[in-house]
Amino acid sequence: MAETIARSEFILGGQRSGKSRRAESLARRWLDAGASRRAVLIATGQPWDEEMRARIAQHQRDRAERVPGMATVEAPLALAEALGEHASPDTLVVVDCLTLWLTNLLMPAEGGAADPQAPTQALLDAIAGARGPVVLVGNEIGLGVIPLGRETRAFVDALGRLNQAVAGACERVTLMAAGLPLTLKAPR
Repeated sequence: MAETIARSEFILGGQRSGKSRRAESLARRWLDAGASRRAVLIATGQPWDEEMRARIAQHQRDRAERVPGMATVEAPLALAEALGEHASPDTLVVVDCLTLWLTNLLMPAEGGAADPQAPTQALLDAIAGARGPVVLVGNEIGLGVIPLGRETRAFVDALGRLNQAVAGACERVTLMAAGLPLTLKAPR
């Protein structure tokens, strides 16, 4: 028997661990359960260079194949607002990914990093107030060696704080490793 889709799920893991695929699988199950259901992906990545453009294009092709009919909305910074706008009882919202969203806040291409505290609180409020299921994807990058640079250590720390806050706000937390889900927190 398949697990039920939680009101909110945070999926985290390393790069290429299967995070996005799990989120897409949940969206596909949601859509397959009823003709009136919708799924929306809120994408936070920005195509700053050719390699990132290619990654985004590949994600779009893969997603179109695995979850036909899932709409995509781009929200590299205004994530809480996009979540509030698209969350509804008949719509599952996938946010992919929190790591890129935090990068956009802390390391914007045009300079002038933002303090992530207020946007993070707005995101937590949006998760709590979502009127439909929400699936959030993020990277767990704090398991390796301690980075040498001050800015990199600050980013790892900020991401760790964000991950803890989002995990606390979500009903289910899933860690992905080698394409396999490990439930860290389940709905009560």
